[in-house]
Amino acid sequence: MKNKAQEKVLILSYFTIVYNIVEGIASVFFGSTFKAISLIGFGFDSFIESISGAIVIWQTKKGDLTNYHGDPTEARAIKFISYSFFILGAYVLYESVRKLLDHEVPQESWIGIIIAVSSIVVMLGLYFEKRKLGLITHNRALVADSKQTLACIWLSVALLMGLGLQHFFGLWWADSTAGLMIAILLFKEGYFTYKEKHLCEC
Repeated sequence: MKNKAQEKVLILSYFTIVYNIVEGIASVFFGSTFKAISLIGFGFDSFIESISGAIVIWQTKKGDLTNYHGDPTEARAIKFISYSFFILGAYVLYESVRKLLDHEVPQESWIGIIIAVSSIVVMLGLYFEKRKLGLITHNRALVADSKQTLACIWLSVALLMGLGLQHFFGLWWADSTAGLMIAILLFKEGYFTYKEKHLCEC
């Protein structure tokens, strides 16, 4: 039973990493092409989220599913992730404010909307599966990773709102406003991730 549970954890985690990398590349590419800062920020966040999945794989393969705290190597990895959120949040905040002040209008694109909708659907499924399996197997690493997935869902919603308002209603400031929302969510995620780092050092 334990081996089957571990196998499912690994499958979910590998899928998370692959999906986030593909999503991140597409988001950054099309975000840069259409000058959509919310899509660019979302893309870079996808890369950071893939690191969280890698930590789960590492914990699972070493067979320590329940001891999510007390590992100095893991603490350093989580510290890196938290700093990445802060740096990314600062970049998205700066670019969003600059675009608002310069009245920079992003180009319309269905692709960003498709990416946002796809992410919401996929991440919702992953969130419920990770949380359920994590609670059943007492896998703290997977439960913590499910929280990262939930944060990604909220980022997707913010992205969809910004791109949707800009695309359907022509609100030029919607993308930058969504960027501000994403920056706030990134700072919040970075803060809670940093607190998790202190728990790992206990």
